[in-house]
Amino acid sequence: MAIIVTGASGLLGSALVEALRAEGREVVRLVRREPRGAGEAYWQPREQVIDLAALEGADGVVHLAGASIGDRRWSEAYKRELVASRVEGTRVLVDALRELEAPPRVLLSASGVDFYGDTGDRVIDESQGRGEGFLADLCAAWEGEAERAGEAGVRTAFARTGLVLSRRGGALGRMLPIFRLGLGAPLGSGKQYWSWISVDDWVGAALHVLKNQDMVGPVNFTSPSPVTNAEFTRTLGKALRRSTMPLPVPAFALSAGLGEFAREALLPGHRVLPAKLSDSGHRFAHTSLGEALSAVL
Repeated sequence: MAIIVTGASGLLGSALVEALRAEGREVVRLVRREPRGAGEAYWQPREQVIDLAALEGADGVVHLAGASIGDRRWSEAYKRELVASRVEGTRVLVDALRELEAPPRVLLSASGVDFYGDTGDRVIDESQGRGEGFLADLCAAWEGEAERAGEAGVRTAFARTGLVLSRRGGALGRMLPIFRLGLGAPLGSGKQYWSWISVDDWVGAALHVLKNQDMVGPVNFTSPSPVTNAEFTRTLGKALRRSTMPLPVPAFALSAGLGEFAREALLPGHRVLPAKLSDSGHRFAHTSLGEALSAVL
């Protein structure tokens, strides 16, 4: 019984597929081109096309597909792309699951800690309600589409993911060239909390949710040790053995250079704890930022 993965070529998807196959699990990657063998199946959410036969009788689905939040400046057109790639793509997938005679047991669908909006330095967990802003609205709509899978008897969980640490890409991958030049600096006040997770711990959390029948609804995919942006800057500089800039990058400069992305993704604070994972007995490989960075760099 296969695990179906969308977004399987991305940072998280490729790591998860590798881990599932290492466990001896059959994995089918949903791809938007001609499939290459039995390990792939076709879907094209823009055209509302998906291979139902590949989904029939699957053990689970992990849905990670979506345009990158941080790859380009947010124009109104790109914001529409961010919404369409997540909300409409999830709708196509869930509509397909609801048509199956033998739907999967579980759907783990991506989301983000941005759901909570700017929570300052307050410690929050999955009981915290929805925040304000474009990303909060996007996460809420994204999760709302995934939640409909429950009507077909599919156990559904949302992976509210923080900043993923991996040298292969993502947010950390974009930071590394700057920090290696000794140009890393706190952003804005530097007091905003960043909730992070190593890529290995993200994969471990995903496997835990897939196997644990009690894991439903929102699940924070973050380490138990969020840090301020200033502490993140110092720790990353130390891990790379590079100095960091003594003065922060002003918020107005970030807004001028990166626009709404800076105001929504870099300057808000998310002091998020993974309460559901911890309460269910999940154990993290990396609970300190320094340890995690040493492992991934």
